[in-house]
Amino acid sequence: MNDEVSLDDVLARPDVWRGSRSAGGSANGFAHAKIPSVPSGFAALDAELPGGGWPRGALTEILLDGTGLGECSLLLPALLQIQQEGRWGMLVAPPHRAHGPAWVSAGVDLAQLAIVSSAQPRDVLWAAEQALSNAALGVVLCWATSVDARQLRRLQVAAAGGNSVMFLFRPLRAAQSSSAAPLRLLLSSGERGSLGLKVLKRRGAPCSRTLTLDVPRTKHWRDPHEFEREALVARPPSALPAARSEPSPVLA
Repeated sequence: MNDEVSLDDVLARPDVWRGSRSAGGSANGFAHAKIPSVPSGFAALDAELPGGGWPRGALTEILLDGTGLGECSLLLPALLQIQQEGRWGMLVAPPHRAHGPAWVSAGVDLAQLAIVSSAQPRDVLWAAEQALSNAALGVVLCWATSVDARQLRRLQVAAAGGNSVMFLFRPLRAAQSSSAAPLRLLLSSGERGSLGLKVLKRRGAPCSRTLTLDVPRTKHWRDPHEFEREALVARPPSALPAARSEPSPVLA
């Protein structure tokens, strides 16, 4: 048996990065790496991502200070691309109830979108892990407040076993701990509605600059009835209106 491996075979591996950069400093070596990926929809970001987009078969960790910064808008192009491939998207433990009409207006096919709600961290990660084993699911967005190193490794192993795109949202404080995710990003709000994105970890050379992305926003990803309920809770009892009965909106 001939066990010799050619240099071309080695360079073709998705976990091998070739560090070619243009004179202007753009990371074209990353964009042209042979790593299965889904375009992010933002050229400046794709230029900094190995494979030129969100990696398939890998865990991508996005750290953010709070929710509602624009994370769903940032990932919308990837979700739409996955649905065009005939595969499903899944939201696991989203922090707010989804507003169906807004998602439809953004082009999302609700017939190819599943939502899993759970208040238990263990159940949240279990659901995400199971979703990654289903070939019909092409992208998973999971919000988790508490994840340990072992659970991160399990998610990465599960993601590597298929070709889905896996996003894990975690609090900003998690930046102080190590992670098994091959791609790790820090998301922040910028000026005039833009988003700041810093690549904390990626395959290959580090990225020292913070990207500024003009991300089109879709209003009311979140069910507007939640805003009404929160406003009622914030009022003193004397200011509350008389109780009324109305149907609860559902994502359908």
